[in-house]
Formats: sequence, structure tokens, C-alpha cells
Amino acid sequence: MTTRRKFIKGAALTAPAALAAPALAQSTITWRMQTYAGAALAAEVIDPAIKMFNDIAGDRMQIELFYADQLVPTGELFQAMQRGTIDAVQSDDDSMASPTEVTVFGGYFPFGSRYSLDVPVLFNRYGLNEIWAEEYAAVGVKHISAGAWDPCHFATKDPIRSLADLEGKRVFTFPTAGRFLSQFGVVPVNLPWEDIEVAVQTGELDGIAWSGITEDYTVGWADVTNYFLTNNISGAWIGHFFANMDRWNELPEDLQKLFQVCCEQSHYYRQHWYWGGEADLRVNGTKMELTTIPDEEWAQVENAAQEFWEEIAAESDTKRRVVDIFKKYNADMVKAGRPYRYG
Repeated sequence: MTTRRKFIKGAALTAPAALAAPALAQSTITWRMQTYAGAALAAEVIDPAIKMFNDIAGDRMQIELFYADQLVPTGELFQAMQRGTIDAVQSDDDSMASPTEVTVFGGYFPFGSRYSLDVPVLFNRYGLNEIWAEEYAAVGVKHISAGAWDPCHFATKDPIRSLADLEGKRVFTFPTAGRFLSQFGVVPVNLPWEDIEVAVQTGELDGIAWSGITEDYTVGWADVTNYFLTNNISGAWIGHFFANMDRWNELPEDLQKLFQVCCEQSHYYRQHWYWGGEADLRVNGTKMELTTIPDEEWAQVENAAQEFWEEIAAESDTKRRVVDIFKKYNADMVKAGRPYRYG
């Protein structure tokens, strides 16, 4: 594994940028952007949006895109962006170790969302956009946009059919999800994204709780895991686009708007790409057997999430504001009934 990791990291540092810009005019604005995603996933979740931006902006501006850990480790993305080493980032708050009060809600906040449409509604209609903008402006970063990505499920080598089966499982997951799941015996493991497939093969990991089934197939994890747990910990990942505030403020207004539009298009694409893929691969996929923890037993996890929310809310006034929004939204969805909530 040590040799494998050194090779991967060395390759990442010497590899050309994923979308290297063509020869540019001297006046062309150039940005460097890094995504949390490795190359296989980035082909779906970020490459098209940056290509679109570059094609439209032309000689006025070009963005050079780098994949997971190519310039800096994912856990250092925020710091690199804040000091201007990287101009823009695609990530969740949790993975990039944001120092803000909202970091714990990035990625997969347990049961904060049930469906992918929950996320844009929470941000655009229930007030989360304003809170994120305040938090990041205070630390010199522009929060550009939030979107819903895939749900969070377990992909494992051995079947998970009860909560007892989670005991002792070494799992690659997000910091907040790991903190929550540890009460059920899960052992969270932090490794570079590109190492995960090999770590499952060598037994360093027993499974992954990082994505839905679409991503498992796309990045190769379905090739090294045997089972997919249909119960999810969250219905959609909360992911974002960010930029260094000084670099953002230097852009002409029309280029700011163009970048925002391309980010929103990326979020929209991901919604239907994931949503359709989750259904199709559950029904037609051949690489993973589906398993399920019975509803009455899984209710213990859902109830524990409510206690976890209160634990988080007690940590600060800002966290209380966010948790109260999640509570209000979820209560509204239950009252709204079908098709918004089934219980």
C-alpha cells in the first residue's frame, strides 16, 4: 500500500491538468481549480461544466482544472483556496476541512435530506444560502453555489443485514458521517480518495460509506465490493463551489454570472445523472447484491440522528440556526404528505 500511495501521489503531482487551457492571450484571466473528485468521477461531475465555461469565456478567461489531491490533499483545499494557491474549489465543507461553523453540515449530515431536491430548496427557499455566504465571507472565501449530489449508502465486502453487522467495520466515509456512525460500531478510516479501491482489495477497508450506487459503479468501487445496503444515511450530499474572495471580486460581473450559471448547470446535471443511475443500477446492475436492514431496526439510526442534530445544535448559535432550518423543512415536508414524504 505504501508503494501504491507514493506512486499515486507522484503521478498526481506530475500529471498535466485535466482540462489544460490552450495558448492564451496575455490579457486572459486564468484560474486554477481543484475538485474533490478523482478523474473517473470528475468526468461526470465537473469536466463538462468547466469545459462549457472555458468555451464560452474564450480568451477572456480560462479555468485549469485539477482532480483530487493533484495540487494539495483534499483536506487542505480550504487553506489553499483561502491563501490564493488555488482560485476555486468544488467540494463539500466537511471534506475540505472548512474552519466555519457550517462545516459539520457539508457532505452527509445524517438524515438532513431524504431526496436530492431537498438540498436546493433548503438553500434557496429556507435560508441556508444566506448563512453559508456569511460564514465564508468572514474567512475570505466566496460561497458560489450549493447543490444536491448522490445519497450515502454502504458498499461492503460482506453483507449488512442488521445493525450488528456494522460492528467493527472499517469504513471510508466523511468526517461527520463517521462521527455519527461510530456509535453503531463503525470504525471511520481516512485515506486519500484514489487509494480506496486498493484499500478494499487488501483488506485495509471493509467498505465505503461515501456515495450512492451510481458513483460505486463509475469510480470502480463496485468492482471490489460485493454488497450495497439500500438504507441510506442521507438522501443527498450537499456539495458546493467556492472561490477565493479576492479572485472573485476581480472578475467582471458577466464572468461571475457565467461561472455561477455553469455551476448551477453542473448541479442540475448531477441531480438527474445520480437519480436515474441509482434506480437503473439497483435494477439492472450486475456487480453488487442489494441488502436491507429492516425498517423497524433502521428506525434506531433515524432516531439517533435526531439526538445527533441536537448535539450539534448545542455547539453554537449558528449551528442552532441551521439545525432549526432542517427541522422546520422536514416538518413541512411531512405535513405536505405525498409525494413529498412517505412518513
